[in-house]
Amino acid sequence: MFKQTPVAAAVSMALWSLAAMPAFAQQPPERTGEQMQTVEVTGIRASMAKSLAVKQNATANVEVITAEDVGKMPDKNLADSLQRLAGVAVRTDYDEAEKVSMRGTNPDMSLILFNGHTVSGGDWYVSDQGSSSRSTSLSLMPSSVLNQAIVYKTSQANIVDGGLAGTINVTTRKPLAQKEKLSGVISGGASYAELPGKSAPDMSATVNWKNDAGTFGVIVQGFAEKRYVRRDSVSRFAYGTSSGWDVINTTTMKGITDESLAGTGLKASDLNGVRMPGSMSSEFVEGVRDRKGGMFALQFKPNNDLDVNMTGFHSSMNANNHGRLTSGGMYSMLLGKNDPLGGTSATAIPTNSNGQQVFAQIRNPVIVTEKTIYGHELRVLKAADIVFPAGTTPQFVGNSEGFYRDGANATSSFLDLDGKYRVSEDLTVKALVSVTRGVGKTDRDAGTTFARYGTGFSYALNGLHDAPDTRYIGAGSNVPGLNADGSGYRMVGRAASGIKTVDKEKSLQLDAEYRLDKGLFQSLETGVRHADHDRTSGRFGPAFKSATLAIQGQNGVMPYPDDFGDGLGGGNWDNTGFTYSPEVVKAYFDAETKTTTPEFERRVNSEIDMRERQTSGYLMANLEWEKLSGNVGMRVVRTQVNANISTPIPAGACDRTEPGKPATTCAAYPGAITTAGDATSFYDGATFNPKAGIMYYKAKTDRTFDNYLPSMNLRYELEKDMIVRFGASKTIGRQNYNVLGAGFGTPVCDANGCRVTGPNPDLRPLTAKNVDVSWAWYFARRSLVAINAFHSKIDGYVKTGATGSSTVDLLDPRDQTVKTFAINSSSQQGAKITGLEVSYEQPFGETGFGFTSNVSRAKTKVDDGRPMVGASDWAGNLGGYYENDVMSARLVANYRGEYVNSSTAPSPTANSQGLSIINGVAMPTAPTIAAPVTTLAFSANYNITPQLTLAFSATNLTNAKRAQYRYSEEEPQKLDVSGRGYYLNLRYKF
Repeated sequence: MFKQTPVAAAVSMALWSLAAMPAFAQQPPERTGEQMQTVEVTGIRASMAKSLAVKQNATANVEVITAEDVGKMPDKNLADSLQRLAGVAVRTDYDEAEKVSMRGTNPDMSLILFNGHTVSGGDWYVSDQGSSSRSTSLSLMPSSVLNQAIVYKTSQANIVDGGLAGTINVTTRKPLAQKEKLSGVISGGASYAELPGKSAPDMSATVNWKNDAGTFGVIVQGFAEKRYVRRDSVSRFAYGTSSGWDVINTTTMKGITDESLAGTGLKASDLNGVRMPGSMSSEFVEGVRDRKGGMFALQFKPNNDLDVNMTGFHSSMNANNHGRLTSGGMYSMLLGKNDPLGGTSATAIPTNSNGQQVFAQIRNPVIVTEKTIYGHELRVLKAADIVFPAGTTPQFVGNSEGFYRDGANATSSFLDLDGKYRVSEDLTVKALVSVTRGVGKTDRDAGTTFARYGTGFSYALNGLHDAPDTRYIGAGSNVPGLNADGSGYRMVGRAASGIKTVDKEKSLQLDAEYRLDKGLFQSLETGVRHADHDRTSGRFGPAFKSATLAIQGQNGVMPYPDDFGDGLGGGNWDNTGFTYSPEVVKAYFDAETKTTTPEFERRVNSEIDMRERQTSGYLMANLEWEKLSGNVGMRVVRTQVNANISTPIPAGACDRTEPGKPATTCAAYPGAITTAGDATSFYDGATFNPKAGIMYYKAKTDRTFDNYLPSMNLRYELEKDMIVRFGASKTIGRQNYNVLGAGFGTPVCDANGCRVTGPNPDLRPLTAKNVDVSWAWYFARRSLVAINAFHSKIDGYVKTGATGSSTVDLLDPRDQTVKTFAINSSSQQGAKITGLEVSYEQPFGETGFGFTSNVSRAKTKVDDGRPMVGASDWAGNLGGYYENDVMSARLVANYRGEYVNSSTAPSPTANSQGLSIINGVAMPTAPTIAAPVTTLAFSANYNITPQLTLAFSATNLTNAKRAQYRYSEEEPQKLDVSGRGYYLNLRYKF
């Protein structure tokens, strides 16, 4: 057996954590000359002590959470818990942490494992369901499933590949690790969400049993946690060119004249090139998060040589949500456009007042100068009245778009079987088999759109953290329906579709360790792993019965809540929107749509259909020489990517199949998907047109990428409790699915050649060369001060919206001949990350009080000068706690600095990394940046008896505002609040 030296504990940690063995957490080395502590400490103090022991003994640079009593943390899922660690940040939706990022990177660059294998998880929000991100949503994982979470900041050869920035391995509880033959916890209580003003049940139960011999045990856990959510928002969102921000152009905005600006000291030419918001919007969203699931674990350990574990987990969350967006179309007004959906193109419907086109004027302008994040100076229209000339009849001034997302659901499941067998005193082998499946779906995302008519709109921006002043002029009250003078609301659109994304993987891993004990070399580890991964995603939509737009009237109309926007601050702004009840929206679309066939409802152009096989092998030597220990190794990885890419067929080349009829074939394109409707109409009583719309076939791609990933970790004890570490490694991260396998757009050929928008299957995986140096001093019990510096050089960072070298053979729509098309897609570039992390935690003597703290700085730099998506420069935590034998309390603050808030999986053809021409200057297109935010959470536990505990926790205590902006804080883009959450539970232990 291995002697209990620090390196032995580190080797055990690194090896067995990958298969989730309880031997992972070792006790710290005995202190010579000190008396052994005999008092058992539980709760917060025990959890902290165990976490620090694992961190101290580790060869790699790690962060640790050990949930001895997870109920004493104000955390509701695993992301909540992980954000307390140095260098870890989270993306938050409705004030529940969800996606985890490490060291200032995008969540897609972090790999999350459960018991040493990947876990597929669905997303509940419709835009995330279609994003094809690789980031794992932890909203399905309650904190109660946690036994221990190890965050690997430096890599080593025996860790599963895929974590470019780092890897997080979450281990679940093991039956034989529990002390009692029969034990468990039953918790019952309720959650209360302040903003929606609703409460819901919150229950969980865990039972653990093992036989008298301690050779077989079972854990069964169940949870049912419901929570209502609401979000109040103001934003710049709207339709067409009026979305976001643009510049004033008096050539096309003909109402801006010297005469209209009389008395302001400005001429019309002074406003040219001034940035202005295209819209002022408010949005009300309300929904539910109803999470149910469970876990079981079986463990069989007949002797010290054999240990077999099986763990199963399933979680499902229903998350129906509804709401409405009310937006002003100021840009449309200035362009003299009356398009009911906010269109601003040259062909958009013009305004018409008494037979004449009219253009809105700008009155009382307030202009400020901003400096963009790229260093350019721009002028911004901070306040103005956008009004039509006196006597103008009501014209288009905005929209109101409602929605109900019915059947919004996310699931995550896994089943794993792992075994460890000691063949001899020197040889130990392991095996891990796992299957996992996650689904994110929305059965029907349905809504109606109203155009609003009036004579003007007035606004004034009040900064980044307060809602702007807004006022509609001559538009009537905020209820559906037109007034006699033509003002008010008119229904102009309807839409309904659904989406389903399925992610699944099967994997097999075999490992072996052979003890050497020869000088520097303590042992050798080797292993192989194979994973077969599938990802499918696509939208679908019902057929409408008629082309006639049935009007959604006053039935079921609900005004925005009386307290809507109270947490957003600001001055005098219009918060009087309306929406429809979910039941009424559902009934409307049930009446207007009809059942055809599942095949006809397909929208093939939205589909992603991919298979990815990952094969790897490694060899690693564990080292120990006096105060020096570590490991050195090599991991070899092969990634095979097969994508079936939706590729358009020239219009009219094939006949589409009418629903209910036998499938047609197409000789010109034998693979044509003729049964899919792709949003073509199929109205009652109308003749079906088999030539309508665009049809698709699936073009197959096959790519293989090989990577060699060396790694080295060294640990040196300067003193008994003072440790320095050095890590150097090469890591891999795989590209998001949509940039590899999204569908092609419409092909175009002209004098400059042939082009098509679409994916780039040639994108190789990202790789990073990493260096990490750390110093840690464990200067007292449950105490630590640590400093860590790191640098990563990334190769292969995706650049969207660029024409690369990839091509595809398609038909030229002009002459129907096959030609080579350049793909307007994604290319690759380099990026760098350099950072520093500082941690300090300490109890205050024997008082029961103590604190934890950490702060991290990570500077990112991308070759093209844009900020890295999802990257925060600063993150930090500060927490205080108190605990004695009767009660415990914990108050924690979490800070995350600003970051680019684009989707973690941007469209491969998006212009998010392109250029915009403003005032004749080409500058990077403005990203959407999330402003810094600090949240505060509290938990308290009171032991009524040794078995019965009353627990209370509160999240988002300060009701933090979450703000976003564009080029600078002078261009606020969005502001929202989600309210406080409270949880009260009674827990019984037996």
